[in-house]
Amino acid sequence: MKTILSLLLLTMSLSSFSMDLHFCDQSLESLPIRQDGRVKPLKVHASEMLKYLTGKTKYEKLSSTVTFCLVSLKGMGIPTEIDLKTNIEHVDLIKTLELKDGEHRVSLDSLEENATLIRSEWQKAEEHGSYKKSLASVLNKINLYKDIKTANNWLVPLVNSKEDVAWLPIGAYLTEEKVVKARETSERPFLKVLKDSEEQYEKIVDKDFLIELTYVKMQLPLVALFLTFAGLITITLFRKFNIALVFAVLTVIVQTAILAFRVYVSGRAPITNMYETVLFSGYGSLLLALVIGHFKKEKIYVFVGLAYNVCTLLMLNFAGGMLSSSISPLVPVLRDNFWLSTHVTTIILSYGALALSWVLANTVLIRKRFFFMSPADERYYSDLVYTCLKYGTVMLAAGIILGGVWADYSWGRFWGWDPKETWSLIVLCLYMAILHGKYTSWIPNGRFFLLVAAAFMSVMMAWFGVNYILATGLHSYGFSEGGAIFLGSFFIAQILLLALTYTRKDNQTHA
Repeated sequence: MKTILSLLLLTMSLSSFSMDLHFCDQSLESLPIRQDGRVKPLKVHASEMLKYLTGKTKYEKLSSTVTFCLVSLKGMGIPTEIDLKTNIEHVDLIKTLELKDGEHRVSLDSLEENATLIRSEWQKAEEHGSYKKSLASVLNKINLYKDIKTANNWLVPLVNSKEDVAWLPIGAYLTEEKVVKARETSERPFLKVLKDSEEQYEKIVDKDFLIELTYVKMQLPLVALFLTFAGLITITLFRKFNIALVFAVLTVIVQTAILAFRVYVSGRAPITNMYETVLFSGYGSLLLALVIGHFKKEKIYVFVGLAYNVCTLLMLNFAGGMLSSSISPLVPVLRDNFWLSTHVTTIILSYGALALSWVLANTVLIRKRFFFMSPADERYYSDLVYTCLKYGTVMLAAGIILGGVWADYSWGRFWGWDPKETWSLIVLCLYMAILHGKYTSWIPNGRFFLLVAAAFMSVMMAWFGVNYILATGLHSYGFSEGGAIFLGSFFIAQILLLALTYTRKDNQTHA
């Protein structure tokens, strides 16, 4: 490390911060690095790390690549002016750190200095409590920040042959011999050494890792959100169904491209974390809405599919603290792609179908409460909701059975009352009861819409609640940080809507 510092001082006569910028260039974004068991561009990794640490992908006006590089220079003995801050939300942790009122952004350097105190608090905290989870999250960020600061978090390829590639930390890769040699042909020797490494890797090994960089730069989730909004606005405000249908089809094409990119990069089905299940749920519901709408000649399904897809795409684009878009290696139980592609896909598609019934039911409740709806319209909409419920319930039952077969294959038992399994069964029982009640006319239309809207809260509990609130069980591959506030807000909003739209008269009227 001292050698690198002395070389920098010899090759550049600039201020410390300017010198660092001279080394950390935006062109490094395409540099192949190895992290989390796979090769990816530096920009992708830098963005993921900064997003996790700070909730943002930039630092002031600097890109994620330059920021990540500058922080790494600290491990080479080069001081920088980068001061990354992270959010502290838990009330008890704010008190422990003695933060001022309203102060939630804390320097990671400061947290690193208090690592002993935080670790001590973590050891004393109640098991599975929210305080312990918050402390564990902060400790993980401190450890990651240390890894970046010591220049060990990105590994650069030393290519000997296509089959022989050694991955070295950047601090170890930038040797005196390489830098001195690069100095003969370039005024930016450190950058040249790294770009030469990239060129050699692309020439001898492959360029496949650059596909992920293309995917990130295209910002397809944002494009899909724009198209979905355009379709929703067109069909609701301007009543232009054909134009809305074009936007819906374009959205499906863009989301298909997103899934294809993720499958290509990861080599697996894109349904192994919360980000991917939300993505696939919205995609599946819109696709299902288009198919059902086509065969039943019902335009409203397109509206419902677009409405739910907007919800999922808003989460994908703006709920970064809850949903991570990073592509990570699979845990062992998920590495059988056959079961992954059947069980999980079927479950998530069932959630998409049930979400269509949820949007329709809430739409009817709002129209009945604030506008006019005739008994004939109620019967019409109840048939539409009933259709969605049938698709969703059948797929959910199939997904649970497939999950049992997979559990027997992976864990040696068909059923174990794991929280995810239990809540999936609760959801299935609730929707089967509603379907049976509707089929036998035991549930009138007024009560039917209320029950369908309320039942989706059980889906959200099985889907998000087990991960964000219970945070226990064998399905640990789906766990994520945060989300409890989102889920609580959803429950409160839905309950308030049910209370606001409930009328005793409708509830007692049989159709």
